[in-house]
Amino acid sequence: MSRIGKTIRQIPAGVTLEVKDGVLIVKGPKGELKQKLNSLVSIDINGQEAKVVVKKETDKTERALWGTYSSLLQNMIIGVTEGFKKQLEINGVGYKITLNGKDLKVEAGYSHPVDVKVVPDITFTVEKNVVTIEGIDKQVVGEVAANIRSIRKPEPYKGKGIKYTDEIIRRKAGKTAASA
Repeated sequence: MSRIGKTIRQIPAGVTLEVKDGVLIVKGPKGELKQKLNSLVSIDINGQEAKVVVKKETDKTERALWGTYSSLLQNMIIGVTEGFKKQLEINGVGYKITLNGKDLKVEAGYSHPVDVKVVPDITFTVEKNVVTIEGIDKQVVGEVAANIRSIRKPEPYKGKGIKYTDEIIRRKAGKTAASA
């Protein structure tokens, strides 16, 4: 049995859930999210509670989908009520991130600045060397943050690069002079 899958998800006030043509639609104060459902999974909505249901609870594939869709449902509910955010920090001499309209301009030690185009429903805010990525879809926020981080990953010797603010970089000792 999937422990995550069989949990009953509470629907907060102001959030509506509906399933139309195999697509789960969640509407809330921050926006609307859609997720295509697998044919092996269905959603039971009873008042202010929602539950993910599969046909055969003992089938390995269906158990995996059961937990996955239960987590996706919870993330969609949190997204339309609170939203998600990730923060990235840029470190290094001459490295900086600036807003260019709604897009980001990243200068990370290359011969040219790297432009990051804005994705729909995502907002960027920049304070000194920290950029905050906010949105209602957890997957999109994480993907945009990962793409920005991949421009210049942090290196272990001086710690230069773009990293998550809560990420810990394991530092390495550099070369030492030969002792004579």
